[in-house]
Amino acid sequence: MMKALLVVFALSLLVAALWNQVPMIKQVVHAVLDPTLGTLLDWNATLGMFIIVAVLSFIMTLVQKYGTDQATLRELKKEQKLLQEEMKKYKENPDKLLELNKKQMEFIPKTMELTMRPVMYTIVFFVLFFRWFNDYFITVEFQFLGFLSWFWFYFIFSIVFSTIFRKIMKVV
Repeated sequence: MMKALLVVFALSLLVAALWNQVPMIKQVVHAVLDPTLGTLLDWNATLGMFIIVAVLSFIMTLVQKYGTDQATLRELKKEQKLLQEEMKKYKENPDKLLELNKKQMEFIPKTMELTMRPVMYTIVFFVLFFRWFNDYFITVEFQFLGFLSWFWFYFIFSIVFSTIFRKIMKVV
């Protein structure tokens, strides 16, 4: 799993690095996104970006929900919560606390393996979106809400929309 993840991350970095060196990558992405998302942003940049961020956050939440084993993740989170409660009981006992801390550390690789799978499915697409957004907003020079760059607008509102969609869809 980790090898596949590293390959996908390397591929996404390669795509980002070759954006300007291999014109075909840039041209294909612009040919697809300029008449669709570009038109939406040309119509109304702020509202268009809200719609784009909401749709991308919704898609990511769907991929996360159906690309992970939600039952196993819920079980792991429940076990972690019980372990944390037990750790609170043994605050004054460093030996027992160390033992419980080691148990807690065993959850990290399991959780990471389950939660990173959806990233593998989407990282290259998001790199392409971000490169396109960068190209688009360099030519337009627009400040969202009067002071935010496209990146910070996307970052902040993707957290907001993702939180809402995760709650609605009960995604762990």
